Amino acid sequence: MRVKKLLHTRMRVSDMDQTISFYRDVLGLQVVERKTSPRGSHLAFLSVPNSDELIELCSFPPSGPVKVQEDLVHLAFEVGNLEETIAALTAKGVTVTDGPTATSSGSRFIFIDAPDGYEVELIERPPGTAII
Repeated sequence: MRVKKLLHTRMRVSDMDQTISFYRDVLGLQVVERKTSPRGSHLAFLSVPNSDELIELCSFPPSGPVKVQEDLVHLAFEVGNLEETIAALTAKGVTVTDGPTATSSGSRFIFIDAPDGYEVELIERPPGTAII
């Protein structure tokens, strides 16, 4: 068996509308589908520019509160200009929780918090850099 490609990553969330608002209004992701699963989970699929993979948000209140383990889960997105990104986040009332930090490859990154305690890393990479 060989995996062909990554299709989506699922994140369980407490408040679907609040989480969609964050990813849509702060980061510019697009909701491509919303539905309810056969077992009653509320699902939303988000697309990321220039990516085939989707982010699946899942709200299923009978599972209890969402508990995100520190340092276990975060999403990383590439941005074009870190200073412009920080200014846009600040204008929207979003706080940078860590950074900016420079790497040995010349990339720079910051972290912000998404709903439910998920971290989001925003990375500016120099041209031709494959990894931070």
